[in-house]
Amino acid sequence: MKRSIIKLLLLLAACLPTLGTAQTILVFGDSLSAAYGIPREQGWVALLQRARPDLKVVNASISGETAAGGLRRLDAALRQHRPDLVLLELGANDGLRGRPVPDIEHDLAELIRRSQHAQARVVLLGMQLPPNYGADYTRDFRALYPKLAQRYRTALVPFLLAHIPPEQFQADDLHPGVAAQAQIVRNVSPALP
Repeated sequence: MKRSIIKLLLLLAACLPTLGTAQTILVFGDSLSAAYGIPREQGWVALLQRARPDLKVVNASISGETAAGGLRRLDAALRQHRPDLVLLELGANDGLRGRPVPDIEHDLAELIRRSQHAQARVVLLGMQLPPNYGADYTRDFRALYPKLAQRYRTALVPFLLAHIPPEQFQADDLHPGVAAQAQIVRNVSPALP
């Protein structure tokens, strides 16, 4: 009887650190997640944290980041934050620079693999491009997000900026303004726990 009680107490003690611990979400992206051109506390990541206090949301996004740049930073971010979930929002800057789609796909795939290897679930936040590099490039770029989500069995937000009207973008027509941030949270929320 005494041994059973001791075993039960040891089991409970082992579980205590995880009881009530918020899941950690690592947002790993570029200027769209780093709140470029607007106050950071008004960006979608900050709004998500306020809307979901049951989660710990860490924003490791950097304006101008590429998928290749993300590869250089990801391992340290995974070690530091130990996320349960990675919201991966990269690739747009690669596409805007006309980088070959297979190279972008390779780097995004590696970001997904490393996140999964660290025991984090991944939500891939899809992007689309303006037609600057032609219809074939734009189509291939758009298709790479669903293809990667299917291959690595990740959740997918098909287009992070869906349902944002043109007047809610900043003057550069690339970055959403303050008024658009709540819609981004609505786009992302269905993929969250």
